[in-house]
Amino acid sequence: MLANAFSIDVEDYFQVSGFESRVARGDWDNRPSRVVKNTRRLLEMLEKHRVTATFFVLGWVAEKFPELVADIDAGGHEIGTHSYWHHLIYDQTPDEFRDDLRRSRDVLENITGRPVIAFRAPSFSITRRSMWALEIMAEEGIQFDSSIFPIRHDRYGIPGARCEIHPIKTAAGTVWEFPMSVARLSGISLPASGGGYFRLYPYRLTERLITSINRAGRPVMFYVHPWELDPSQPDVRGVSWLARRRHRINLRSTETKLERLLSDFRFDSMANVMRSQQIGPEFDAEAQMPSTAK
Repeated sequence: MLANAFSIDVEDYFQVSGFESRVARGDWDNRPSRVVKNTRRLLEMLEKHRVTATFFVLGWVAEKFPELVADIDAGGHEIGTHSYWHHLIYDQTPDEFRDDLRRSRDVLENITGRPVIAFRAPSFSITRRSMWALEIMAEEGIQFDSSIFPIRHDRYGIPGARCEIHPIKTAAGTVWEFPMSVARLSGISLPASGGGYFRLYPYRLTERLITSINRAGRPVMFYVHPWELDPSQPDVRGVSWLARRRHRINLRSTETKLERLLSDFRFDSMANVMRSQQIGPEFDAEAQMPSTAK
């Protein structure tokens, strides 16, 4: 059975992009945090199903709860960065993005003692207007990205982008992209990556989409947030109907559906999936060729 990548974007319920107009970052410390409890529920679920995953951890969360990051690392999971402040990349300058990336990377590396070489942008905000961020990633030691969604969406997405794992060459080096998964069904491209789509779809549809991608020989990149297992989380007041709907839809069914998903499909970390597919820097013959003296 083909191994798919299981990933977790470790952020708290009040840190989502849809709420940032109502929840100032300076107010994060004053909100009741639920990220530790919810992330540990995911860790227990993964241990039960013997799954190693990739955790993209928000730097702010890591700095506030270093013991949580240590627990993730002790469980043998891969740790990447999800930025520090959860800013949309296309709303930042290159210098702001670099500073935020460095801060999040350094916090995580100081806790685990391991290099952080994987990144996921907040709200998949690598779009055509923020492709410049990939060169900065390469300069800062990021080798793997999982931020590009090959769909059209009001906040993210690159319609027509490649759906398979692929290298993106920049002036500073190559970054390997493991894009979010999309499947074709009746001529329509449907996201098959988890998150809000997983909560919205009936389980049978998710199962069908993942199976079709696997039959084509491609591993799926699945993601979930810790807060998606928490229907009792506090409401964030003053947000739009659409933002609240996106955030809260079907929260009560997420955990049950996740248990079923982990039983029906094989999952592993992003790094292990790429290794099993013999994809990435260590298998890139071109990257390994010695340069020719001029």
